[in-house]
Amino acid sequence: GSFYSKKIKFKGDKMSVKAQILNDIKAAMKAGNSFERDTLRMINSAFKQIEVDERVELDDARIFTILQSEIKRRNESATQYKNGGRDDLAQKELGEIEIISRYLPKQLSDDELNAKISELIAQNGLNGIKDLGVLMKLAKEAIGSACDGKRMSEAAKKALS
Repeated sequence: GSFYSKKIKFKGDKMSVKAQILNDIKAAMKAGNSFERDTLRMINSAFKQIEVDERVELDDARIFTILQSEIKRRNESATQYKNGGRDDLAQKELGEIEIISRYLPKQLSDDELNAKISELIAQNGLNGIKDLGVLMKLAKEAIGSACDGKRMSEAAKKALS
């Protein structure tokens, strides 16, 4: 009996991103890697906070969105630290980004992104910057978390102009 319940919970062999992060926190603790442990704990706290606030169980799709916003926040902080001459703090933020990025789906290269955007424009007869909103909606559905919104938007604007 318990074999089947386990199978359902993990959808085959693939564990959820959340479960993977919890495992990696334990592994980092065993390895004495406090930077990775602390970074993953921060991310896990962000998940818990949202689950408590919204009374939801996070699925991978929602987790990817959260991870992307965590990365975006750290990118902004790193830029501010760099501008303030605090390279040490900027490096810490970039180190956290590196760890968090591991849990996102493989990111599209610029070429893949541009090809996908061009394909969407052609398939949907889009033309000119007035169609940007439509294109962004389609791109978000087609590409999902394999690319962050900023890159997606820049590629879409470039393709339409």
